[in-house]
Amino acid sequence: MTAQENLDHLGIVLPEPPAAVGAYIPWIRTGNLIITSGQLPWKEKHMLWPGRLGDQVTVEEGYQAARLAAINAVAQLQAATADLEKIRRIVRLEGNVHCAESFHEHPRVLDGASDLMLAVFEERGRHTRTALGIRDMPLNACVQISVWAELVE
Repeated sequence: MTAQENLDHLGIVLPEPPAAVGAYIPWIRTGNLIITSGQLPWKEKHMLWPGRLGDQVTVEEGYQAARLAAINAVAQLQAATADLEKIRRIVRLEGNVHCAESFHEHPRVLDGASDLMLAVFEERGRHTRTALGIRDMPLNACVQISVWAELVE
């Protein structure tokens, strides 16, 4: 199935790509790569699940937040390409988890984003990943996701 068919099957309607909240652009193309800026769990201009994992936010909520941030990343890819079938593959997913000092479940949280990429892009969604825990996050978001995507030549 196409990425759009998979989105439809999942019941996902891509939102308007979130605007930048600072002096940067939401995505950039260089050569055959599109790289998104960090995507947060925004929904209708509201930050969902603010706070730290292992403190105010549960692992399941973090998983959902990472999934939502990934949906926003796909919306950025759609804006960049106008057709998700121009994505050859998702190359890399970089995830930051806003977490308490003793939190160690970063992979489970970021699986929310990884699972979404696989569900939307199927085999093209297999990617490398970085998972980092950080003490503070912009706008008190619990996760931030950046995506590197390779385009079809």
